[in-house]
Amino acid sequence: MAEQKYDGFDAEERAAMKERAKELKAQKRPRGGKADGEADLLAKVAEMEDSDRMIAEKLHAIVQAVAPELGAKTWYGMPAYTSGGKVLCFFQPAKKFGTRYATLGFNDIANLDDGTMFPTVWAITEMNAASEARIAELIRQAVS
Repeated sequence: MAEQKYDGFDAEERAAMKERAKELKAQKRPRGGKADGEADLLAKVAEMEDSDRMIAEKLHAIVQAVAPELGAKTWYGMPAYTSGGKVLCFFQPAKKFGTRYATLGFNDIANLDDGTMFPTVWAITEMNAASEARIAELIRQAVS
């Protein structure tokens, strides 16, 4: 068996960094703004496998309904939503890094503070009424 060289990043991580580099280059080109970001996000969602795609589509609908003021874009090749030009939250499909579940993550600009320790990433195994309600609640709180 040949020894594999480990350079600190696996193939999925390198691919995410390449996607981020493309996103940064695209930001420098003049485009249509918010509409283009949403088009990029929806194109990325359309590429996802069934379960990830269904979750991402429902998440997008929830964000649009609860916080239509958020911008949409891709971030490291993942659907993300912005406030004031900064990423507020993002959806990481399970397939992205070969994990067993997708996640909804929030960055530090999200207003989720609750004491000295609180979650900023939630696992999503399926979308149902309870998970949809919880996501809507989290988005509302994050933008408040």
